[in-house]
Amino acid sequence: MALAFSAAGWAADSAAPRFQVVYEAVLRNGFTIRHDHQEKLQGTTRLYLSADPSSGFVDVPTEEIVSVERQEIPLPPPATAVATREEVERWVNSASDQHRVDPDLIRSVIKAESGFNSRAVSPKGAQGLMQLMPETASQLGVKDPLAPGENVEGGTRYLRDLLVLYNNDMAKALAAYNAGPQRVAQYHGVPPYRETHAYVARVIKDFNRTKLAARAAARQNDKTAAPTSKKQRAEETKPQTKSQKATVPVAN
Repeated sequence: MALAFSAAGWAADSAAPRFQVVYEAVLRNGFTIRHDHQEKLQGTTRLYLSADPSSGFVDVPTEEIVSVERQEIPLPPPATAVATREEVERWVNSASDQHRVDPDLIRSVIKAESGFNSRAVSPKGAQGLMQLMPETASQLGVKDPLAPGENVEGGTRYLRDLLVLYNNDMAKALAAYNAGPQRVAQYHGVPPYRETHAYVARVIKDFNRTKLAARAAARQNDKTAAPTSKKQRAEETKPQTKSQKATVPVAN
């Protein structure tokens, strides 16, 4: 007879963050298979990829499974509205003023982390606009990582601390934001992870593009305003004709 067990599904406690329970089977070859539940057959373990058995499964020799780990993936409350770009701009500017971090850098990090989706939750559990992990959010005093204002303030404060730690070395600070300060310390710089290198390059490229666009716009504005200024100066220095000479009141 086949024996089966299933994940607990959705957390029902309204006082705690909602989460989905999943399992990861760790294999002898080092690979892992995330699944919803499993069924033990003769010499084989069937891993169902979702709660719906018809959605697919993977059969693995039972002896190849070293362990099965339970994971809880936080999910955003369904009633929470996605923050508008105007609201995000206000939070970014506020956090920038409070923590003295360039607002363009904050925007570039948010763009790379969540694409400006305030309800974004990664498979690893990172949450919100600046994708704070639960333990990081707790250390920063962020009570609700899915509250956009709290998330941006906490994420910006963390980013500032990393910039200070690495003497404003943006590449190291971003690498630490992505992979953790311990990895930057371990490798004495940006760790050799493809994801981290791509992340650092993406944020810096977007930040530089924003700055270059702003400078180009400023130069264009200067060129547009310059002819008018020269004309005004010419008018101011042009000699007056007799008809233009000011009359002096005559005392009676």
